[in-house]
Amino acid sequence: MLTQLSDAPADRSATAAPRTAPIRPRVNPTAVLLPALGLVITVTAWWLVTSGLHLIHPAVLPAPQSVWRALTEAWDVLLPALGLTIWSTLLGFLLSSAAGVLIGMALAASRRVERMFAPLLVAVNAVPKIAFGPLLVVAVGWGQKPILTMVFLLCFFPIVLSTATGLTTTPADLAELARSLNASWWQAFRKVRFPAALPQIFVGLKVAMPLAAIGAVIGEFYSDQRGLGQQIIQYNGVGDFSTAWSAIVLVALMSILLYAALGLVERLALPWVKATTSAR
Repeated sequence: MLTQLSDAPADRSATAAPRTAPIRPRVNPTAVLLPALGLVITVTAWWLVTSGLHLIHPAVLPAPQSVWRALTEAWDVLLPALGLTIWSTLLGFLLSSAAGVLIGMALAASRRVERMFAPLLVAVNAVPKIAFGPLLVVAVGWGQKPILTMVFLLCFFPIVLSTATGLTTTPADLAELARSLNASWWQAFRKVRFPAALPQIFVGLKVAMPLAAIGAVIGEFYSDQRGLGQQIIQYNGVGDFSTAWSAIVLVALMSILLYAALGLVERLALPWVKATTSAR
């Protein structure tokens, strides 16, 4: 049909679209100023409840200046620990993303598979993951294995759910278009269903990214890897609460940066989503 339409005579000068200048990405100042303002407000409130009004004991929450001083003094220890935690977070996130997408595809492809395994996935997700910590050391041993297992247990369910939801909620007009073109199952999946599900899949990935950081830290509680989780336990055990909180702050900053990086990947991979779904 397309070749027949292309052979039909047409006035190219009349139908040619006018040339427009290439769209250049603009840097929105609020994208930097508003997060900076939020950080200032948060640190100010932190200072007020600790140093200004003395509402919280320093053993529970040290003042921000104490945490900053401890961070600079222990930087030579916390920086390598930050690198280990970032590596465990990213590796576990990638493994859980691959497995979660595959499991979600299996659930979306067969209603029988969904009915058989969906209750089991819900049950595993409902168990508090910290309860698995001591058992993981016995089951998989020391090293990075319990950390990656903990990250996987925390991350895989939102990815599975978002993938299955995205693949089973393909817009009706796109599905009808694929059927009208006599597309095979694989062609419809590759050209229609999976691309249409990508925004929903990225929702699950963005939910799972902070959970990956949490899983890495919890896994390090029960591992011999000297990441930020180990540093929190050790400094808290000797009463150095300021340094322990500086490690917690590094975990928070790491999560923010990884989440922002994932959002950038989403905007680059799915440039049409922002233009077609929302005016924001």
